[in-house]
Amino acid sequence: MSNPYFQFKQFTVYHDLCAMKVGTDGVLLGAWADCTQAKTALDIGTGSGLIALMLAQRSGAPIHAIDIDENACEQAKINFENSPFSSLLIVEKAAFQHWETSLRFDLIVSNPPYFSDSLKSPNAQRNFARHNDSLFFADLIGKSLSLMNPGGKLAVILPFDGFGDFHTLALENRLFLCRKTLVSSLPHKPVKRVLLEYSNQEADYKENILLIEQSPKIYSEEYIALTKDFYLFPNI
Repeated sequence: MSNPYFQFKQFTVYHDLCAMKVGTDGVLLGAWADCTQAKTALDIGTGSGLIALMLAQRSGAPIHAIDIDENACEQAKINFENSPFSSLLIVEKAAFQHWETSLRFDLIVSNPPYFSDSLKSPNAQRNFARHNDSLFFADLIGKSLSLMNPGGKLAVILPFDGFGDFHTLALENRLFLCRKTLVSSLPHKPVKRVLLEYSNQEADYKENILLIEQSPKIYSEEYIALTKDFYLFPNI
């Protein structure tokens, strides 16, 4: 049986109640998203609350988290209340497409469901979390744009082969790509993930490549630098 929690340096994330467990994608986005100027942030599809917790640790800003799944919201609520950042974090059960709020945000993050064309597993809850039937890219982009403050940013992590469709929709909605990080597990391995940051105002563009491991089980210097404030492991 897998461990029901994952211990980070400043908080613990239990993930036994929700479909999606703590994984590299969430850690990458939580560590990579630019929250240096953010005074308010939103985490869409928060799951266990991992990314929201990472943003709270990094920014000290209020973080609003939403998820359509009741178990995920309960999981996030437990993790938020047991963290040192409980006063900064709030979770709400809501479908993002239909969420009504007067709040506006400097930063919106999402590790969205994406495997719309892949074979679904027998686990209905996991399917709901991982397939984009319930949250299409167009909904994510359009709704996020309506909730951004001037100069606001949207940061996501996607499979590399989903970049083209997402980017086309972002451009159609007048979102400007600020940063793009291609993520590969090992040298000479194909890029599997892409981290993207868009703004509703034009900005300088930066692009780079991030290797997670320089060789099997040996983390790269750039990955260690990105995640060192979170992982407990001595070599990371």
